[in-house]
This record gives sequence, structure tokens and C-alpha cells, in this order.
Amino acid sequence: MSIQSIDVLYTAVATAENGRDGRVASDDGKLDVVVNPPKELGGSGAGTNPEQLFAAGYSACFQGALGVVARQRKADISDSRVTAKVGLGKTEAGGFGIEVAIRVSIPNVDRATAEELIEAAHQVCPYSNAMRGNIKVDLGVV
Repeated sequence: MSIQSIDVLYTAVATAENGRDGRVASDDGKLDVVVNPPKELGGSGAGTNPEQLFAAGYSACFQGALGVVARQRKADISDSRVTAKVGLGKTEAGGFGIEVAIRVSIPNVDRATAEELIEAAHQVCPYSNAMRGNIKVDLGVV
């Protein structure tokens, strides 16, 4: 697999202090959050965590890609919702990895059309393109 080359249109910048038990902030000050490990991983769970931030970014990005595809196909995706579930666990090699489940509700189209739109969005979404071939991403209609 070759490395994808892009013409950069925007660059987001965020800095973390103290890793999973600290703070993450964007350079423009629009994001400034406390991060703590979840209780399931022995942390306090008081703040958000990297997996929640990733799920938020992926779901928003996927929703945007769905909008692009829907406009091209003149499909009504009003009232649609995208939920990203990001799982964190141990790999066979002893490190840690993630997997993602994307669940999409598109109430104004039939199931077959929803599945087609979701698969097309998966081909457009930058997060999906970055993950493809690297982690398990499971797509589904709800």
C-alpha cells in the first residue's frame, strides 16, 4: 500500500499535556479539554478521553461525507444521524489498537439506498480513507 499524497486545504493543530491524564487544546483555543482514562481502564473517568474525541471527529467527518454523496445522488438525508463507536483493546502483538463501528440512521430513504449511501460515504470520508486497511471499520444501518 502506498502513502496517499494530498493537496492540503486545512491543518488542525492540537497539543496534549500529560498524555491520557492531562489536557488537550487546539492552537486557536476552540478546543480545550481535560482528558482522563475511563473508569473501565482504571482511570477517574472525570474528563473525556482520546477514544471519545476520535469518535466525535469520525462521526462528524462521516456525516459530512454522507452529505457530499447525498447531494450528488439527490438523496434526502435530512434528520440523519451518524454514531461512531470506538473500541480500544489489546492487540495480539501485546500493544493496543482500536476498532470502529459506524452506525447510520437515514429515515427518509429505504434500507437499500441507505446502505449504498453509507458505502459511498465510506469511500469519500477522510477518516475512513485513513483507516482503510489499518483497522476494522464496521458499517451498519440503524
